[in-house]
Amino acid sequence: VQLQASGGGRMQAGGSLRLSCTASGDTFNKSNLGWFRQAPGKEREFVAIISFGGRNTYYADSVKGRFTISRDNTKNTIFLQMNSLEPEDTAVYYCAYGGAYSGRNYSPRYWGQGTLVTVSS
Repeated sequence: VQLQASGGGRMQAGGSLRLSCTASGDTFNKSNLGWFRQAPGKEREFVAIISFGGRNTYYADSVKGRFTISRDNTKNTIFLQMNSLEPEDTAVYYCAYGGAYSGRNYSPRYWGQGTLVTVSS
C-alpha cells in the first residue's frame, strides 16, 4: 500500500485547510483510516480515525469540534477538514491506513509520507 498525502501549507490562525490522502491497493473500503501529526520537538500523536464502514469516528480532544475526518471509498481517498486552525496545530500530518483501533487507540499498518501544516498567529 502506498499513501500520497496533499493539502498542507501555511495558514493564519482561524483559517481552514483540507488534507487529502490517496491510497493504492484494493482493500481501502475494508480498512480503518486515520490521521496523526508530529509537531516540532514532539512525538507523533493521534488526531482522528474513521472506521472502515465510516460509521465510527474518534478525535483527539485537542481537535474535536474543529477537525472532521471523512473518506471516499470510490476514490480511495481520506480527508481531514481542519477549521479554526490554531498555531498549536502546526505539525507534519500523516495519514494512516489499516490496522486496528479501540476508541482513540489506533495502531495503523501503513503510513503516508506526511504533509506540513504551518499555522501563524
